[in-house]
Amino acid sequence: MAVTEPAQPAAQVPTTEPPGGTAPRRARGIAVGLLLGVAVVIVAADALGKQLALTHLTDRDPVRVLGGVLYLDVTRNGGAAFSLGTRYTIVFPIVTVVVATWIGWMASRLRSLPWAAALGLVLGGALGNFADRLLRAPGFLVGHVVDYLSLFGPNGAHWPIFNIADAALSCGVVLAVLLELTGRRRDGGRVRQTGRRDQS
Repeated sequence: MAVTEPAQPAAQVPTTEPPGGTAPRRARGIAVGLLLGVAVVIVAADALGKQLALTHLTDRDPVRVLGGVLYLDVTRNGGAAFSLGTRYTIVFPIVTVVVATWIGWMASRLRSLPWAAALGLVLGGALGNFADRLLRAPGFLVGHVVDYLSLFGPNGAHWPIFNIADAALSCGVVLAVLLELTGRRRDGGRVRQTGRRDQS
């Protein structure tokens, strides 16, 4: 009577990419690239806008555009975005370094493109004004930021005068809050109302 060998179990083929595999790395690379790209665009646009404002708006009356919705009116700001905290100029470079460090840490697990855009807006806005703190009068780390956008009236009559960096920073924060409230996570997952995470 012939003795048959027991059948060997078929090799198990992984059905999903192992943690840390090619797909997660690619997703992180795309997200980090978007973050840096957005930040670079904001810094460049902010620097160009400030230079044009200083060149064409210094020592002249505010320029009315868009039917009075916006006025171009250059001023110097020692505070944060929208002229907040003007007595604490030295604090804002420190805050910028902390924010940039935090965003760098967040980038290590970043997979979400919406979060990448939000963090890029925040980083670009923070760095745009940080350059003014470093390079403009009255001195290193206490330089005043160039603002030139005034809504609904000249001289900041209805809304504090701001710049592109301020607008980007504010939009980035609002977008981040909305993403958090809707359960979207920085690693690309999403938290449902039951509290369970969905990686879709």
